[in-house]
Amino acid sequence: MRRLELSEALHLGPGWRHACHALLYAPDPGLLFGRIPLRYAVLMQMRFDGRLGFPGGFVDLRDGSLEDGLNRELGEELGEAAGAFRVERADYRSSHAGSRPRVVAHFYTKLLTLEQLTAVEMGAPRARDHGLEVGPAQDPTPPPPAPEGLSQLYPRVVGVWVINYSQPGLPAKILLSLLFTGLCIVFLKLSHPNHSSATTL
Repeated sequence: MRRLELSEALHLGPGWRHACHALLYAPDPGLLFGRIPLRYAVLMQMRFDGRLGFPGGFVDLRDGSLEDGLNRELGEELGEAAGAFRVERADYRSSHAGSRPRVVAHFYTKLLTLEQLTAVEMGAPRARDHGLEVGPAQDPTPPPPAPEGLSQLYPRVVGVWVINYSQPGLPAKILLSLLFTGLCIVFLKLSHPNHSSATTL
């Protein structure tokens, strides 16, 4: 990918498509396990391909500015709560010419209050486009091969956990999945102490 200045990106010509995405975040005074400061909460979504990403999408400059298009996308994907704020040019961070032909991606970050971010997260499953671009998905990445000496059940135990964004209690489910995966890793290492610790999971 090639980084561009915004002025250069905006003058690429009519044959280029523009995609805008925003990282929405808020200060979070909470503690993980009652001890570890969380610092910030960040909103991410399950993409159509099973990967996590930031809300946004393709915009049409004929209908207005990049920010106009991005705010429309946020409203469609996140619902009414996204109307409580607006991503502005001051929130712009970078532009990159993507790996796909004639696509340029623009990235923004928007600081919200924790109440705003929570409202967006809770309201997103009721958004107009929820389930069309985000929602249940299967990761096409094949599971990793079992390291030498480990059971062939390894790919089934240490795999990609796909979580449906529309399910209630998403943060708890993510945390439980991470904890379970961590326990599996500890179990595998204790069961096979001679196996290299450099195994990629």
